[in-house]
Amino acid sequence: MSSALIPIFLVILVDVLGLTLILPLLPFYAEHFGASPMVVGLLGATFAACQLLSGPVLGQLSDRYGRRPLLLISQVGTFFGFLMLARAEVLWVVFLARVIDGATAGNLTIAQAYITDVTPPAHRARAFAVIGISFGLGFLLGPAISGWLAQHDPRWPVYAAAGLSATSIAATALLLKEPTREQVDAANAAPEGEVAGPPPPAGRRLNVFSWSGYAVYFRRPILGTLLALFFCFAFSFSLFTSGFALFAERRMHTPLGAPWGVREVGYVFAYSGFLGILLQGGLVGRLVRRFGERPMVGFGFACAGVAYLVLGQSYALPLLLVSATLSAVSSSILRAPLTAMITQQCHRDEQGVVLGLTQSITSVAQIIAPLLAGALIGHGWLQGWSLAAALAALAALPLWAAVPESASGGVEAR
Repeated sequence: MSSALIPIFLVILVDVLGLTLILPLLPFYAEHFGASPMVVGLLGATFAACQLLSGPVLGQLSDRYGRRPLLLISQVGTFFGFLMLARAEVLWVVFLARVIDGATAGNLTIAQAYITDVTPPAHRARAFAVIGISFGLGFLLGPAISGWLAQHDPRWPVYAAAGLSATSIAATALLLKEPTREQVDAANAAPEGEVAGPPPPAGRRLNVFSWSGYAVYFRRPILGTLLALFFCFAFSFSLFTSGFALFAERRMHTPLGAPWGVREVGYVFAYSGFLGILLQGGLVGRLVRRFGERPMVGFGFACAGVAYLVLGQSYALPLLLVSATLSAVSSSILRAPLTAMITQQCHRDEQGVVLGLTQSITSVAQIIAPLLAGALIGHGWLQGWSLAAALAALAALPLWAAVPESASGGVEAR
């Protein structure tokens, strides 16, 4: 790892740990203030909507004013959002805290741009792996720590997330240096006889109202189909993650007969994070090299569909762990090959926009999915919720069948 990437790795890791500390807790925390499942879903959708609106703006501002200042602003917003969440006494303050956090949630976008600034194109895939490693470690440690802390006081995980956020601010302020013009020029310089690489992805991301800019990419047959597949993945996975705590609270019981809480849900998420680290530690890459990206995508969607169908039939831990295992396998398999196939259908000067488009697709999925999960679970339709997630994954299979074998190769014509 380049010495310039060590600080950004620490920043991302601490930020992801803060995020995953909140993940298993937030539904139970909101219910403590009287929120119904539908309101819990609205809380998740509110954060994602704010993120969708603010992400492109923060990225563009970081192009103009620098990565480090905007990253600090984003982190300070996250810190105050967590602090407000921990001090909340009524439900509207919980919503306000999530609005503040979502409106300043540009950490990942700016971190991606920073990596692009200081890394030559030939080494960017390995450099971007630091984000995957950070998420893997975060999903292993964060939910487990949250489950343990919440046994003592439900506010403790939120204070821990605020403390991690403050640590991240300190790491950015003290360790992270703004990329120099010489570093950026050297990283993006093209070999003799070639065109220079694309601009960093932060400012190249279109804003949410740029409908005509988005439509250009959806009109391309292969690329449009791959983007639709990415939405199926993001939507089915968001349905699962946003509804699982509410589902487990109503369906699963401890050996003493109590409904599942933050601890049990956190440990299941941690188990999934552990499997993700194992799979992304080399196994998925070897499978992709052996079988190809396209077959692995089909297998991943099939695994996801089966995982969510099994989840709907789970009344005890053993079957639930089978579902969690299949879900971890599918999410580990799908994200990297799908992203790779999407970028392979773009010219170099378009990759920043298209990567930003996948982030926007994820945000849209994270707006719709919690609302649907909350509505279904709120009506007691637990199997309906798991069936909706399964159908969203299985609906991708006909689209996948329409993707030609050549999708893993050349660029589609503009």
